[in-house]
Amino acid sequence: MKAFRLLRRLALISVAALAFGAPASAFETRATAAYVLDQTTGTVLMNKNAQTPLPPASMSKLMTLNMLFEALRDGRVTLGTQFSVSQAAMDMGGSTMFLTTRDRPTVEDLIRGIIVLSGNDACVVVAEGLAGTEAAFARLMTERAAVLGMENSSFANASGWPHPGQRMSMQDLATLANRLITEFPDYYRYFAEAEFGFDGRAPQNRFNRNPLLKLGVGADGLKTGHTNEAGYGLVGSAMQGKRRVIVVISGLTSERERAEESERLINWAFRQFVQRTVVPQGTQLAQADVWLGAQGAVDLTVANDVSLLLPAIIPGDLPAHIEYNNPITAPIAAGQELGTLIIDVPGMDAARVPLVAATDVAKGGVVTRLRTAASVLLNKFAAGATQF
Repeated sequence: MKAFRLLRRLALISVAALAFGAPASAFETRATAAYVLDQTTGTVLMNKNAQTPLPPASMSKLMTLNMLFEALRDGRVTLGTQFSVSQAAMDMGGSTMFLTTRDRPTVEDLIRGIIVLSGNDACVVVAEGLAGTEAAFARLMTERAAVLGMENSSFANASGWPHPGQRMSMQDLATLANRLITEFPDYYRYFAEAEFGFDGRAPQNRFNRNPLLKLGVGADGLKTGHTNEAGYGLVGSAMQGKRRVIVVISGLTSERERAEESERLINWAFRQFVQRTVVPQGTQLAQADVWLGAQGAVDLTVANDVSLLLPAIIPGDLPAHIEYNNPITAPIAAGQELGTLIIDVPGMDAARVPLVAATDVAKGGVVTRLRTAASVLLNKFAAGATQF
């Protein structure tokens, strides 16, 4: 691979960024694990122990909801479908809907009961209603998580009740949140509900625990969690303008600290990053040699403007380099992907942008092929003579 440094074209962007705010990299979270994703661009803004499998507490209820939403989408149930309540569901401790074996809650009741009331009993009802037993449902959750690319998740129950086999990483929770937002918009609206009084029961437990919903920051989801082992955690999402941010945190010491930290992260994500075009469409970034072509080189460019979400301050130049196989064999079509532009952004994952051919390059004729063959033979002869 041929690689080189490309600084000049990106340096102007970093100089322009010096006019904005404090460095984004200065933010340090009190959470033991955190993952912040700009969902609109797919940019990871923070990754702190985000691949570590941790006890997710009630945040794992999002996977139970995903399974239920998939059943709704597939037509296996409807919002009006009624489920029975087993003694095991009724006996669940912690936060509940206070269901009894005489109840026949609808799927919609259970969705709201899980999201707003964090009902452990509701999760068991869903698990048994879809899979027969909670153990069978947990196995399905684990299998489905693997298919969805959630590599650090395993489930032993539907509610997040403490168990050594109940583990999720912050990145997996963000992946799941992104799926719920994008794949199930008709049901995602339930996450913004601030209050749900199921059948007038337990009025003190009718309020959504998500502290972000009250702050006017554009928050519309998703789920809190707490156990002694996990600490206080949150999967939150907010939208401002055209940008949506997903924040996942765990290991906070109190409800108050969770509320403060989630608000700080949301504000930081929206205020300390800016969207900028760093390479305009059609910019010539390199020239690659062409093998057996009608011309000896082809310009490498980007098919569209390269727009990145960047920290408001970038100290110095944005370093970048290009990778491509050299030479490139003709024929070549304009727009054909030939390499990669890799832009290193301080404190964030590198951006990888496809590079394409700016023009067509036809295959060379007989004269070109003869000239190339002669050149190869001469090079081999010269190499042999040097070795001799």
